[in-house]
Amino acid sequence: MTYNIHAGSGSDGTYDLERIAKVIEQSGADVIGLQEVDVHWGTRSDFENGIAKLSERLDMFAFFAPIYDLDPYQEDEPRRQFGVAVLSKYPIIYAKNQQMTRLSTQDTNPSPQLTPGFAEVKINAKGAIFPFYVTHLDYRSNPYVRELQVQDMLNIFSQLPGEKILVGDMNASPDAPELLPLFTHFNDVWILAGNGSPGFTFSALNPNKRIDYIFTTAGIKIENAQVLSTLASDHLPVIADVTLRRGTSNH
Repeated sequence: MTYNIHAGSGSDGTYDLERIAKVIEQSGADVIGLQEVDVHWGTRSDFENGIAKLSERLDMFAFFAPIYDLDPYQEDEPRRQFGVAVLSKYPIIYAKNQQMTRLSTQDTNPSPQLTPGFAEVKINAKGAIFPFYVTHLDYRSNPYVRELQVQDMLNIFSQLPGEKILVGDMNASPDAPELLPLFTHFNDVWILAGNGSPGFTFSALNPNKRIDYIFTTAGIKIENAQVLSTLASDHLPVIADVTLRRGTSNH
């Protein structure tokens, strides 16, 4: 599954992380990539540790890859973090917060620079070990930064042979030129196993764009793919059933 959780706020503007947990729980997903995760970030998410709450609530392993890691408002408080995360029913045996080019939203005049927030994990699903990546690409209309980010990801992928799963909010439609290299190296589960609809994922209230994706390499068999209908976030989650080499099926 890939799911931009909007820091736990639903389409009604109300912060309610339990709604997110229920969507994940009811989907039956085994491995989830999350975007827009708050950890002690601010009032919008009650300064809660979002990934810790979801991990405990769902009884899943977790890895958090902050994009931003800021000083707290007061010295005795935890650091304020925002980023992407992985939840997994199966053990996470390796995890790294990789860097990619970003324009910071925390600077008034940002310049492109390498910044953390690209999650890379290896998951042991009953003996089938596979790399799983979670990303959140730049939201701006100018595709320049997304082009750099796609190249950054491909450079990281080239260092690790074998099958891979990449999920995330790409902030671009399937016909966007900057995403073409991803379609060259990966299968898009929606194209191969969706229901034939456009598969729009944003916004949850009025879906008219497909910007959230699950990509797999050629050796991973895709059984089916769905976009789930829910207003727990401003995005809709995408879920896929895939079969790994040893016959283990995972979401």
